[in-house]
Amino acid sequence: MLSGVLFVCHANLCRSPMAEYAARRLLAGQPVTVASAGTDAVEGLAMHPYAATIAAETGDDPTSFRSRRLLPEHLTGAVLVLTATRRQRSICTALAPAALHRTFTLRQFGRLAAAAEPAGSEQDDPVRAAVAAAALARGRLQPAPGDADDLRDPVGGTPEDFRRCAEEIDRALRPLATLIGTAG
Repeated sequence: MLSGVLFVCHANLCRSPMAEYAARRLLAGQPVTVASAGTDAVEGLAMHPYAATIAAETGDDPTSFRSRRLLPEHLTGAVLVLTATRRQRSICTALAPAALHRTFTLRQFGRLAAAAEPAGSEQDDPVRAAVAAAALARGRLQPAPGDADDLRDPVGGTPEDFRRCAEEIDRALRPLATLIGTAG
């Protein structure tokens, strides 16, 4: 059975789609599904042109992407929820309180995954194993300043702002991919 990672941002046009596409690429070959949604998304919009350009440059085809509004069932169906900001994490946990212990900001989870011991393969689900390993690492890390968890929204910025955002997403996702790979 495939387990799911859900990325959440505000409009589901930039950060969460870039994270979705990057995660799909980094987790290729793993038994993991990846999706995204926006807390305030308008259903059915195409990815922001700058984000689409970045996705296309990495070999992905963003033409079929369409935004979707976050629903409680997206959260309850995901094994791991990764948000762009602390505000979005709060919205997610208010919509689906049961998802609290598996909802993190992307940057927060990246730090935890980087500090985690390799995920054990005793669990059938590599994403659940990664979440458990990251949770254990939480007690070994010093708290980060609050703004260190937020991924800045590039909307209104230049193509280079989008590129920097995509690089931050990639840096945060690499430890997650490694952790899932150790459990997969």
